[in-house]
Amino acid sequence: MKKQICLAGVLAVLAFNSFGQAPKKKVTTKAASFTKYVDPYIGTGFHGHVFVGANVPFGAVQLGPTNLSEGWDWCSGYHISDSTIVGFQHTHLSGTGIGDLGDISFMPTTGPIKTYKGGLKSMESGYVSLFSHKDEVVKPGYYKVKLKRYDIGVELTASTRVGMHKYTFPASKNAHIIIDLQEGIGWDKAKETYIKQEDQYTITGYRFSKGWADDQRIYFTAVFSKPIKNFAVYDSTAKAGTQVKGTKVKGVISFETTKGEVVYAKVGISPVSSANALLNIKAEIPGWDFNKVVAQADQAWNAQLGKISIKADSLSQLKKFYTAFYHSMIAPSIFNDVNGDYWGTDKKVHKNVGFNNVTTFSLWDTYRSNNPLSTIIHPEHTNDMINSMLAIYQQQGSLPVWHLMANETNCMVGYSAVPVVADALLKGYDGFDHNLAYEAMKTTAMEDARGIKYVKKYGFIPADSSRESVSMGLEYAIDDWCLAQVAKKMGKTADYEYFSKRGQYYKNYYDPKAGFMRGRLSQTEWRTPYSPFISIHETGDFTEGNGWEYTFLVPQDVEGMIKMLGGEEKFNIKLDSLFIAEGDMGKFKSPDVSGLIGQYAHGNEPGHPMTYYYDYSGQPWKTAEKVRYVLDYFYTDKTDGIIGNEDVGQMSAWYVLSALGFYPVNPANGLYVFGSPVINEATLKLQGNKTFHIVVKNNGPKNIYINSMSLNGVNHTKTYFAHKDLMKGGEMVITMGDKPGKVWGVGETNKAVSVAK
Repeated sequence: MKKQICLAGVLAVLAFNSFGQAPKKKVTTKAASFTKYVDPYIGTGFHGHVFVGANVPFGAVQLGPTNLSEGWDWCSGYHISDSTIVGFQHTHLSGTGIGDLGDISFMPTTGPIKTYKGGLKSMESGYVSLFSHKDEVVKPGYYKVKLKRYDIGVELTASTRVGMHKYTFPASKNAHIIIDLQEGIGWDKAKETYIKQEDQYTITGYRFSKGWADDQRIYFTAVFSKPIKNFAVYDSTAKAGTQVKGTKVKGVISFETTKGEVVYAKVGISPVSSANALLNIKAEIPGWDFNKVVAQADQAWNAQLGKISIKADSLSQLKKFYTAFYHSMIAPSIFNDVNGDYWGTDKKVHKNVGFNNVTTFSLWDTYRSNNPLSTIIHPEHTNDMINSMLAIYQQQGSLPVWHLMANETNCMVGYSAVPVVADALLKGYDGFDHNLAYEAMKTTAMEDARGIKYVKKYGFIPADSSRESVSMGLEYAIDDWCLAQVAKKMGKTADYEYFSKRGQYYKNYYDPKAGFMRGRLSQTEWRTPYSPFISIHETGDFTEGNGWEYTFLVPQDVEGMIKMLGGEEKFNIKLDSLFIAEGDMGKFKSPDVSGLIGQYAHGNEPGHPMTYYYDYSGQPWKTAEKVRYVLDYFYTDKTDGIIGNEDVGQMSAWYVLSALGFYPVNPANGLYVFGSPVINEATLKLQGNKTFHIVVKNNGPKNIYINSMSLNGVNHTKTYFAHKDLMKGGEMVITMGDKPGKVWGVGETNKAVSVAK
């Protein structure tokens, strides 16, 4: 990926709602105009995997184009390098490492009917069309493109559960809309599909498929503005009648059009029934005013993006920040109907549950930044997420690992729902049952599956018993530490002591002779041969990384890690080496590992807290240097402007928090550690009509070091502050300089801590 310009400022005002160059003239965001700074193209190049299309914050519908090409860089269905479109599908993932969804594909065409999408070498055999990015308009809640092959203009918008299409046709006696229920994205393959014409305006059906999620079920109802002249159904070949069930079902609507004639379609989706999908349409988009729906989607995004009001040095900086903020709010997405019905993990319909059920929990990624960010700016959405996780626990017997569309994928290591639930509970969220939450966390941590039985028995996972044993064990130690803090808060002393002990099991993977974490076979034997530079994804001891990076995966107990690595001086030398060591990581074949600074890989999540560790070891200026470098060079306003896979908002959430100037190194201790803010000013609008105002003085490309700071008028020299103090409201004033301050952050009492005294 090209290393592109710097980031010098961007930032944040957050509010309660449900859900080098010399500085130029400062730019301030104004009310109701935040969406104009969002560029959804950012992350569509390189390995960003971001969704492109129309949606609203956390919406069930992600309505956008899907390219003909397939592969890892098309996990979202779209890549900037492509110029083909096979349809406009109503569900997409954003920033995942596996392709899935792509449900209910619509494709307007003219001419002879074709029901096969076509191939890269035989486009004419199918209905695929070329397009030009010059003909695209992409912004939050709206998408526009011209299908070159058919001279059809396509515009898309969406509400939470409904996608709205606007097709501008040429004059044609053979105009069509193909509804393809066979096609999906990536691993997704149709298992059972059904389509039926209900009347001259309405089509219903469903798509059951198997992909990353084993048993996906999406129902739909489509209502058209123009009467259907002819409707034909196919399952590989043409079938008689107006309905068909099969695995390759297509429905083709046909009519005549005049030049410039507009045909609208409203498509409601539901996890429960076509009747509910129609109910969603009636509730969310009852009329045919397309522009009104576009405006409402824009308003929905502005309501969320408007939680952040900022002053920055350039439009480019605003663009980077607000796009990152936008990407952090695509998921977890709504997975229920307007009446509250949803399809559970137990394969039952649940009603009247009292919360919005959500899905797409990329927890191994998001517990590090995106979920903590939500505890600041999305209180009601945070409660919905926790309640959804607790419902999943009640239905499947454990908290979710990587949950998608009522399915447990068990993807990635750890039980990363634990730090998310723990963080919300410890921060005082009370919109869920605390006793049930504790039960769910403890039950999950005491299972025997996924190597946990070895943790309980030996204190480590033998390398020959489980793949990625070291990464898994280190994640469990983080999770167990978080659970211990909840036990302490709830007065469960024995549990606190037990899980605190398990939170220290990271030490059992450290080989003092090698000086690194490594695979352990027994109390006396390590896996050999061994090199800290080598990582073998899937079959080795580490998950998308190596011994160098995973030696530092101890965000729950940085002080203990410092002691384990030989004390502060040796730790700082070792941490310095992480950022300069050259070896096989750079040659690692997996594209998950990107954004390298030595052996540090910012393009993958385990490294995200590590630039902040110097605040714990007495050298906060080094944190400032590393954080500012990442902010300036690994995030840009270009299409390849995300240095790695977006991972459902995690990469972007790291940017949002770090641009503010602080970061939750420990995922559940309620503390934020300072780095190097790139904003000039920010106002965080908080629950209860409170505000937290941040003023950054003397900031600039060279002035990257915090020299002094005050919190509510009182000198603040510590390298951290508390979530509870942030949420009280107030003002923080930070003064920057081109050299480290002689007072701020210096000395034993100012070091960041894992547990506030």
